[in-house]
Amino acid sequence: MFKTVVTLLRGRAFEAEERLADRHALSLLDQQMRDAALSVDRAKKALAIATAQDQTEARKLESTRAQIAELETRAVAALQAGREDLAQKAAENIAALEGDAQAAERARTIFSAEIAKLERHVRNQAARFAELERGRRIARAAEAVRVARRGRLEEAPCCQSTLSEAEATLARLREQQTEVCAAETALDALDAEPRAESLNETLANAGFGPAVKPRASDVLARLKEKAGGPL
Repeated sequence: MFKTVVTLLRGRAFEAEERLADRHALSLLDQQMRDAALSVDRAKKALAIATAQDQTEARKLESTRAQIAELETRAVAALQAGREDLAQKAAENIAALEGDAQAAERARTIFSAEIAKLERHVRNQAARFAELERGRRIARAAEAVRVARRGRLEEAPCCQSTLSEAEATLARLREQQTEVCAAETALDALDAEPRAESLNETLANAGFGPAVKPRASDVLARLKEKAGGPL
């Protein structure tokens, strides 16, 4: 029984871990890419160090060979002059230098092999990283499309609106704006129509029917009448 419970808990933990990884796959990929970039940088630095050490050994070897050649020339001259004692000392130095040269050659052989391995490794890592980078860009684009289509294939979060909802809101807004424009147009048309009062006033001013409003000419005539005739 205990074993069954432990196995069940392990299974649920694994499922939860997978769900978490799926939910944050892009963030997880970004961090893994950063880690991979650091690994590639370390490999490049190791290659640079190995190359620099190989160049140092090459310079040492070249200098040692030059010293050997010079000592051999001088030793031969000493032997020709009967100075075997000097030639003996030169021979001892040449032997030591040849030992150094052999050691430098062995070191260069080792460095050359390591450099070749590192170069292949760096090329391989760089190619894989570039492929991952392309894949990440594609994955981000696909994720953007998936988020844009959310609501058709899967339910969107309760706090996030969908394109369909935005389109419906826009349609309602346009309908309201259309109704307002129609009402304003109708109101302008009503305002443009001549009112009955203004028509009556126009007709009265033209001499058809009694005046609608008191007129200055009528008031002046009344005042003249009160004053006793025309002034």
